[in-house]
Order: sequence, then structure tokens, then C-alpha cells
Amino acid sequence: MTDSGLMMPAEIAGFLTTAITTWWDDVNESTQWQDGIFFALCGAYALVSAVALVQLIRIQMRVPEYGWTTQKVFHLMNFVVNGVRAVLFGFHMQVFLVHPKALCWVLLDLPGLLFFSAYTLLVLFWAEIYHQARSLPTDKLRITYISVNVAVYLAQIGIWAYIWVNDNSTVELVGKIFIAVVSFIAALGFLLYGGRLFFMLRRFPIESKGRRKKLHEVGSVTAICFTCFLIRCVVVAVSAFDKDLTLDVLDHPVLNLIYYMVVEVLPSALVLFILRKLPPKRVSAQYHPIQ
Repeated sequence: MTDSGLMMPAEIAGFLTTAITTWWDDVNESTQWQDGIFFALCGAYALVSAVALVQLIRIQMRVPEYGWTTQKVFHLMNFVVNGVRAVLFGFHMQVFLVHPKALCWVLLDLPGLLFFSAYTLLVLFWAEIYHQARSLPTDKLRITYISVNVAVYLAQIGIWAYIWVNDNSTVELVGKIFIAVVSFIAALGFLLYGGRLFFMLRRFPIESKGRRKKLHEVGSVTAICFTCFLIRCVVVAVSAFDKDLTLDVLDHPVLNLIYYMVVEVLPSALVLFILRKLPPKRVSAQYHPIQ
């Protein structure tokens, strides 16, 4: 502090840091804040889940003659993922404190894996469009999608089983790194095929109205999904080595609020809004049942 009684910049910074740290600790330790934040997440997920269900019903009413198309499956998986998250955060006290600890990991990690499957389904759809447009074979794309998802689920089940038998910090570290790697793979998938499809569409005639809409759709969804999966990768990887940034614990409600809003709730809401257009009633080359 100066002779005139004014605080120096360093003192102001120190005071603000202390005040923020105190507020952060008070919020994290407050049962009222924990309940408020986790119930808010529950409501946000429930709203997104309801939107996905309504859109699925609208699509089914629009084209009831078709089976389970990629678009229908995507909206169904969004409904399930967000619905499960809503239930888990609605019963957050029981979920975070459930025993054995491996069961808690299953409850909290499974929706993330379903989220991965739902959004890599978009990558598969775009890859099929790109390969068809370039007269490339598409027969192995779905096999690759299924194989990658099966491998991810089997590896995660193995980690859960090991935690059930022998819970230790090393296995938990491996589990978090695995989720980070899976998220990075998803981000690369969007960058690869979303980017390819985007630049292919840019070569279409500029006066094409459909081209402009599809270009905006692919570009926006690619940017959103690449960003959310990359953020998930970085945050989970960092939290694996820094306990102060640990996610999915009862006493880090603010961190959970920011994380889940950024990597799941907002991306899901934005993608559902961008892809809100109903399919045409007649058969389209880009709208086909899943075989």
C-alpha cells in the first residue's frame, strides 16, 4: 500500500485472487450450490433430450414409410444420451456416492461413450456422402464405424472390470487417458471428413441454394463437434494429473457445470438446431435407411 493509502496493483490482484478462491471453495462445499447446479444440469439435459425426441417424432411422421435412417438413429441416440444424463444429475447425490466406485464410473462414463457413438454417426454419414460423390467404395465405412465403437466399448468395459477388482489411482489415470484419446479420435474424424466434405461443397456452383445451405450446415457442425471433442480431450487429460480439476465429483459443481455445458449440452443443442430441417417426403440420394 502506498503512503496515500492506495493499494498497489499486486495487492489488488492478490486480494481478488483470495476473494475468488474463497468464493470457489464456499460454492464447492455448499450443499445448496451443489444441488442448484446439478439440478440445473438435469433440467438442461432434459430439455435437449425432449427436443431430440420431438424432432424424432416429426421425422417419423414425415417419412413413416422408411426404416431407421441415419437421421432417425442420430436423434434417438441424442434423446437417450441427454435423457440418461438428466436422470444421473437429478440423482447426483446417490450417483456420486454410490458403491462400489466402479459402478459410479460406469454410470458417469457410459453416457460419454454413447455421446461418442451418436456424433461419430455423423462422421460416418458424411464419409458415405463424400465417398459416393468421389466414386469411392463405401462398403467398409460402416464396418469401420462399428469396429471402432465395439473396440472402444470393450476397452472401457475392461477398465471398469479392473477398477471393480482392484481400484487404484493408476487404473483411474489409464481410464481418464483412454477417454481423452477416444475424444481426440472423434475430433480428428470430424476434422477429416467434415473438412473434406466442406471443401468439396465449396467447389459446387456458387448460385446453388442447396449448396450454400449444406455448406453452412457441414461447416458449422464440423466446427462445433471438433471443438467440443477437443476440449473434452484436453480437460480430461489435464484432470487426470491435477486433482483440483477432477470432474464427476460432488464437491466440484461449478467445474462440472462449465464442462458439461461446453462439451455436451450446448453442442447438442446447436447441432439439433442446425439439423432441424425435416427430410423430403420423396426418396433422396442422401437419405437412405440403415441396412
